[in-house]
Amino acid sequence: MASSPHIVSDVMTHTVVSVGRNAAFKEIVELMGQWKVSSLPVIEGEGRVIGVVSEADLLPKEEFRDTDPSLLPTRRPADVAKAGAVTAGELMTAPAITVHADATLAQAARTMALRKVKRLPVVDRLGIIEGVVSRSDLLKVFLRPDTELAAEVNRTVAAILFPNQAVTASVQDGVVTFRGPIRDRNLVPVAARLAHAVEGVVDVRMDLTAPAAPPPSR
Repeated sequence: MASSPHIVSDVMTHTVVSVGRNAAFKEIVELMGQWKVSSLPVIEGEGRVIGVVSEADLLPKEEFRDTDPSLLPTRRPADVAKAGAVTAGELMTAPAITVHADATLAQAARTMALRKVKRLPVVDRLGIIEGVVSRSDLLKVFLRPDTELAAEVNRTVAAILFPNQAVTASVQDGVVTFRGPIRDRNLVPVAARLAHAVEGVVDVRMDLTAPAAPPPSR
């Protein structure tokens, strides 16, 4: 994988399963089951994303199946409406929460967390769909080889903060360990913060020592 920061286009799924505004309820359920996804972009025209229909949008139909219409909760009008919906256009959440291909993985993860969604359609500047990024896609950075992580941490952290010092970083199972003698311990938290910022790093540990004392003068 490329040097960080990684962006959405590095990990997104380019094959997109989507539906049109008039897709039927049963068709949506069948597609979700067939492709093992929890949501589907709703598109129109040349592929412009107009909404997203998710499992949460479909569940009110089952939730309110045995409920008398006069007793349906008045504080959840959107869910009540979806209980009677039969097409993607009636079911979808709009406008869609989307992300651009050049967004960083941190930005995409933050959007997912704040908006409580599992997948985001990836769109261009005109809103045309280019792919989909999911939570599992964002975790792909943790599959970077240890050798690749070590090379990046040594190049972008150790070599810059500790020039001309015998400080090196090794990586095992994504965990970075700095080893060697350092002259300025104030740089330790800086090194930890910068190493944590390298995508794919799981944790950072320090095994640093004080430099050897110079021999006594005669």
